Parts: sequence; C-alpha cells; structure tokens
Amino acid sequence: MIELLEIRDLRVTIGSTAAVRGASLAVTKGETHCLVGESGCGKSITALSVMGLLPRGARRETTALRFAGEEIGRYGEREMERLRGDRMAMIFQEPMTSLNPAYTVGSQMTEVLRRHRGTSRAQAVDRAAELLARVGITAPGLRLGQYPHQLSGGLRQRVMIAMALMCDPELLIADEPTTALDVTVQAQILRLLAGLQKDLGLGILLITHDLGVVARVADRVSVMYAGEVVESAPTAALFAAPKHPYTRGLLSCVPVPGKVKRDEPLGSIPGVVPRIQPGFTGCGFRDRCAWANAACAGSIPRRGAGEGHEVLCTLPPDWSREAAA
Repeated sequence: MIELLEIRDLRVTIGSTAAVRGASLAVTKGETHCLVGESGCGKSITALSVMGLLPRGARRETTALRFAGEEIGRYGEREMERLRGDRMAMIFQEPMTSLNPAYTVGSQMTEVLRRHRGTSRAQAVDRAAELLARVGITAPGLRLGQYPHQLSGGLRQRVMIAMALMCDPELLIADEPTTALDVTVQAQILRLLAGLQKDLGLGILLITHDLGVVARVADRVSVMYAGEVVESAPTAALFAAPKHPYTRGLLSCVPVPGKVKRDEPLGSIPGVVPRIQPGFTGCGFRDRCAWANAACAGSIPRRGAGEGHEVLCTLPPDWSREAAA
C-alpha cells in the first residue's frame, strides 16, 4: 500500500493548552481513515497541523510529518501554499463560514485552479461547472454565479467538496463534512465521497464524532482523546473488540436497534474532556474511567492488540472480555 500521509508524534501547544500530545497516524492511497472522538479532543487541530493552518501562537512539533514520502513538517508558508489545494485539500467543518460571502461560488472555485495550474479563466469555469455537476448540483452554470448565502447547507457542502477537487488532489481531509446536515443529505454526501474516492483513488482522512458514519465508510479508525490517539485499528476489529475504555464508552453511547428499550436512558460517559496543560503525564481519560488504577498516572505503554490494532492503555489485553462478562 502506498502511504500518502504519515504523522508521527505530533505535538501542538496553544497558549497554556496541550492540544495534541504525541499523536500518530497514517493514511494510505485509496483508504478512508476516520479520526473520531468527542469535541475538544484535538481532531481538527491535527488536521490543521497537516495543512499548515494552525492559529497564530500555536506551536507544532513532530518527529515526522510526511506527505507522499516528502517531509513537509519543515516546509515554510510559501512551500505549503503550493501544496494546499493542489495535491492535498481540505473540506472545512462549516461551509457557510469557510466560503467567502463577498464572492460568488464561481470566483472562489476558479481561483484554486488558476492559482495552482495557471489555466485560463474559461478553462477554470468549465472545470468548476464539471465538478459541480459531478457532485450532484443541477444547473451548475447558474450556481457559479450565485453567492454562498443563496445556497442551502447541503449545496454549500457540495460546493466545498467540488472546490477541494479542482486540482485532483491525492489526499482529501474532510473535517466533519456532514455536521448540521439532515440524515438524507448526510447519506448523499457520504455516497458522493465514496464514489469520488473509487473513481479518483483518493486517500481520505475523515474527521467525525458520528460512529454510525465510521461504521459505514471507514477502512481504519483512530480514536482520539485529550490530544492523544488512544486506539487505532481496522474498522471491523475496533467495533468487534474495542481495547480502550474510552472507545468502549463511545460505542456504548450508540443506540442499537432491538437492544435499547423504550424509556431506558441512553449510554453516556460521565464527565467532560479535560483541558490538558503542557507537562501533563498519564492517561487523560483516567478521571472518567471506571477501570482506572494507580498506573494510569504514570507513563502509558502503547501496545499491540492484534493485527494492525494498537492501544494506549495500562489494562491487560483481555480486560474488555472480563468487563463484558
């Protein structure tokens, strides 16, 4: 398998907060790798780190940050500008705030191609119309002349996807692309991404907190909590036998038809994601974990839990079977 993206030991500090603490993951060509976890776990900051779009004042450190074999962790802004939107692209979380309200859809889409490929305006407009049609937008010529506020949420999201594909990128980072969309539009967007991936061979890093989405589209899953990747595994293995208490807690919150009885409370994880200070040691989940022990305050080992399955936890490999008994 061709590895498109490799992140090794990524650390991001913003002011007095350790937003990402030693996160590692990889995305291969043609793979959908889902990054999951609650809000505030560091998922979006990880994506912005890859794209070189961290907020002012953030400090990034990493052992390796490679794209298609190239070390991009040391790239300056000019080098990243050549890469962003061309070979790697990102669909941002909220299209209404990501699209510029002062410019038409067409002017924003064509800018990408003209900037990176130097095409004429006419060629860029043709390409934009072609992609709008490909993502299921009718009357693409009309839509190119409209402003973002004239489009529905589903259409704006499709515009963002089309814009990200203008230069045929190799890697697509999608940050919660179905947030705030109704279930029908959500299903359409997911089918669209799957179809585009099949046609173009994209590697996709999909950020979400919706485990239903993960089960439908992911080849591999990384579970993030308090800035760390606490578990990573092929999708089937993770859903069949979660090895970290946090992963187990997330899965317990998903209503299962036939198992959840009427008027019974849904599953939940007590507490909230903590704000981690630089220098914090131990497991960030220990204050919310029913299986926490004294060892959780020390150095946490990363161990194998099966083929391609890794977990960051002090508990023995068979604890989950005992907990389920």
